[in-house]
Amino acid sequence: MNTRFQHHYTREEARQLLPQVEEWLVRLEASKKELERSVPRVESLLEGGADLGGGLVVRYLSAYLEFKGGLAEFSRREILIKDLDRGLVDFPAFMAGREVFLCWERGEPDIEHWHDLDTGFAGRAPIEE
Repeated sequence: MNTRFQHHYTREEARQLLPQVEEWLVRLEASKKELERSVPRVESLLEGGADLGGGLVVRYLSAYLEFKGGLAEFSRREILIKDLDRGLVDFPAFMAGREVFLCWERGEPDIEHWHDLDTGFAGRAPIEE
């Protein structure tokens, strides 16, 4: 059977990861906000030909590395971030012999939805026990 992903989660495995996923999302959001604050300031310094250094550059580089590291946590586990602002993530899984995504959005108490690999959030349906 051809599959797009190497790792597939059971619903229970995905559930157990939710606290960690939430923590990674919080870290990603914080570093994204710092990047959004820092990038325009760093770019304006570059346009002016200034030598870069100091606290601004350290904050920018720290935020960049934190963001990249957060993305790596998801990538390494083949968990897809579909919308960072909403906290929407997909876990590759099998249901009824088909490769699908278990779909979770921050604020939801549990993993209660799934969708086909190509349908996205619009195609999500409740998981029937």
